[in-house]
Amino acid sequence: MTVNYAKDGYGKAGVNFTLRSLNIPSVRGQEAQVNRILDKIISASEYDILKQATTYIAVTPRFEDIIQTFSVAEGETPAGFRVECYLGDEGVLKVDLVRDISFDKDGMKRATKTIFSADSANPYEVAPISALLGNLTCNPGIVYDLFINNPKANIGNKFKTIEEVMTEIGNVLGAGCDISVELNNPFEQDFNKILDECEKFKEILSPYRLVIKVPHMGPVNGENVSELLTGDKRFSVRYDEAPTEDALRSHNLALKLRDHGYRINYTLMFEPYQTALAMQAKPAFINTFVRHRLMQSGQMKQLLAFFNLTRDKKHLEDLRSFMLKVDLLSKNETEKDLLAVKHFAEDLLAYRNFDNEDGSDGLDMVRHNLRMLKQNNLPDTRLIVCSMEGPYNYPDIDKLTVDPEFADVIDRLVITAEPGYLARFTSSSQVVSYQRRFMNAVAGVK
Repeated sequence: MTVNYAKDGYGKAGVNFTLRSLNIPSVRGQEAQVNRILDKIISASEYDILKQATTYIAVTPRFEDIIQTFSVAEGETPAGFRVECYLGDEGVLKVDLVRDISFDKDGMKRATKTIFSADSANPYEVAPISALLGNLTCNPGIVYDLFINNPKANIGNKFKTIEEVMTEIGNVLGAGCDISVELNNPFEQDFNKILDECEKFKEILSPYRLVIKVPHMGPVNGENVSELLTGDKRFSVRYDEAPTEDALRSHNLALKLRDHGYRINYTLMFEPYQTALAMQAKPAFINTFVRHRLMQSGQMKQLLAFFNLTRDKKHLEDLRSFMLKVDLLSKNETEKDLLAVKHFAEDLLAYRNFDNEDGSDGLDMVRHNLRMLKQNNLPDTRLIVCSMEGPYNYPDIDKLTVDPEFADVIDRLVITAEPGYLARFTSSSQVVSYQRRFMNAVAGVK
């Protein structure tokens, strides 16, 4: 007999009160739906209040729609939703389901406060990890380059459109996962076309799971985006010199989509100073990209160290070339004064805390954003940590999750990576050593 579930009294010592113990009748015709939540545990004080005030128990139209949308088995509530109750007119206790990926099915909390996520659009890759996930993120590069147009991944060319891919991803992941889909063309001037694109994915994934990824656009707009697609593909405007309209285009787009009922995943966040302004768009998710920023910082620090050691200006020329390559400088700054380049790099490393404990692991922005989550009016906004690689990124993030400073917001942290990257951290060398010993013992081999 399985005992550690809420309906069996999980998590409480002594007497457990449930909605069932109130002995309140269901609204006629809703008996089967109400039965799904009657084992919800309530406190003794809640029991006393509800016993006095409640005449009937009912479920909301949203509750019924969610059950129908996900074809939930009899007697259960789906993963990805928390149960909330409120007292309505004439003493009717109304029970609702509210989207919350912190919850597994039947109102159970997930195993850890931190949520795990896949950065993938490959249903074959996602399937082995699907039961562990509360979120999935993808973008056009992941959908098309890494899957649809990659014959090694898209076996037999089975999937030909993003709609087919998202349908299969939704089937693999089930009700409990949010799925973030990025706009194909965020520079589209006709907002109705953007709404049409969003509506298509809402039909596939349901409004409960769909999150629209809106990227920061910086100086890029519909007129100059062609620079990124032709010639040397370098950009003529430096990232921090965008006209105000362009710089805030994504913020305003996110707000408009939110007004139309869509949750927003605000993406392409690489520096802490982006966060407070991004939050003005009221997103469901903000992001911290870890890998490239850490690699940039390491390369700049090395080139500065070479110059300080040798005083050879070639290292500053290499630094300028590197900063051009990673778009810290625009293509119009190929002859930028080397001393100015040096100061720019030094200031950036200082801002990134690269020489102190807060940022030497590349996680200063993660820390900053978790602190920001403590100081805002968006209690449901979560932070996605993404773009990881190498042997240290995930272990360093894992250590950060148990830092006492972040205990009160760690349930708002989502860790996303390619499934294969996360998989490598399920094991250690001693697993092999002990399995050798165990299997030889079973086989009777010394």
